Amino acid sequence: MANQVVWFDIPVHNLDRAVRFYSAILGTEVCKKEFPGATVGLLSGKEGEVNGCLVPVDADDENQPSHRGPLLYLNCAGRLDEAIAATLSNGGRILLDKHTIGAWGLRAIITDTEGNRLALHSP
Repeated sequence: MANQVVWFDIPVHNLDRAVRFYSAILGTEVCKKEFPGATVGLLSGKEGEVNGCLVPVDADDENQPSHRGPLLYLNCAGRLDEAIAATLSNGGRILLDKHTIGAWGLRAIITDTEGNRLALHSP
């Protein structure tokens, strides 16, 4: 079965700051990539995997960083404690510390440097 989620955009006000933050919590490089009319932060992934990017926005854009929007789960398998520590040392906040979500593993709820609410997940 194909993934139900195929792509995601995470709105950010400061692309360089967000690239540093996401590189630290994911433990892999988030690369800036030029597209016609925009530079984004491309989250790394393999062919066929769900992937997404950091999209710079200004105050007039419809999409804005928020802690009230959809909850995106980021894969921190085998490195959840490291990702939580990286959240704090890179300007993010912990909203809900590491806890079990039953058979689905563990998660922590954080906000990134831009104000987006996210779940860090490990099976």
